[in-house]
Amino acid sequence: MPTKIVKVPNISCGHCVDTIERELSELKGVISVNAELPTQSVSVTWNEPQTWESIKAVMEEINYPPED
Repeated sequence: MPTKIVKVPNISCGHCVDTIERELSELKGVISVNAELPTQSVSVTWNEPQTWESIKAVMEEINYPPED
């Protein structure tokens, strides 16, 4: 199970955290999502066939793009 932790500068409030966690949790294969306001970070764990590229694409689509 791959896990990735990324910085997301657009996280500015609890609503942001809720949105990211809700949207990513709905993706097939995503096991866990933990967004944190104080550190502006998101941790995502997933199983195949889900990929980081598709998770990242959804984050960009909902206006919370991760920093590279």
